Amino acid sequence: MSGSELDLFVEQYHRALDAVVRGDPASMKKLFSRRDDVTLANPIGPPVRGWSEVEKTMERAVSQLREGEPNRFERISGHAGTDLAYIVEIERTQMKVGGSDKASSVSLRVTTIFQLEDGTWKVLHRHADPITSPRPIESIVQV
Repeated sequence: MSGSELDLFVEQYHRALDAVVRGDPASMKKLFSRRDDVTLANPIGPPVRGWSEVEKTMERAVSQLREGEPNRFERISGHAGTDLAYIVEIERTQMKVGGSDKASSVSLRVTTIFQLEDGTWKVLHRHADPITSPRPIESIVQV
C-alpha cells in the first residue's frame, strides 16, 4: 500500500480494532462509510448492507467482547488505487468473549476495502471469519 494519508487511516483503523476487542465500537463506527453500499460480514452473522444495519450488527458483536489485548496484524496483501484500496490481514488477539471470564485466543482472516469519500478514507467493506488454517473440503458442506 502506498499513500501516507491511507497509511495513516489504516493505522487509525488498527487502533479502532484494539478498542473493539475491549468492547468499545465508537472509534470504529467513525471510520465506516455512511453510504448505502457499505457492508459488514462479521464472523457471527450474515453480511449486512447499509449504515443502519452495519451499525446494529457492529454493536451486537462488540457488546460480546471485553478486556482484549492489542491486536497483532499479519498483512497478507494490499493494494491502493486513487479512490479504492484493500488489505487482507490475519488479526490475532486475546479477549474475553460472551459470558466467559477467561480470555480466549482469537484469530480472524480479514479483508477490508477502503474508499476515498470527499477527500477522506472510509471503510466500505469488512469481512472477517475464523478460517486461518487449512480445512478439509468437507468443512464447506452444510448439514
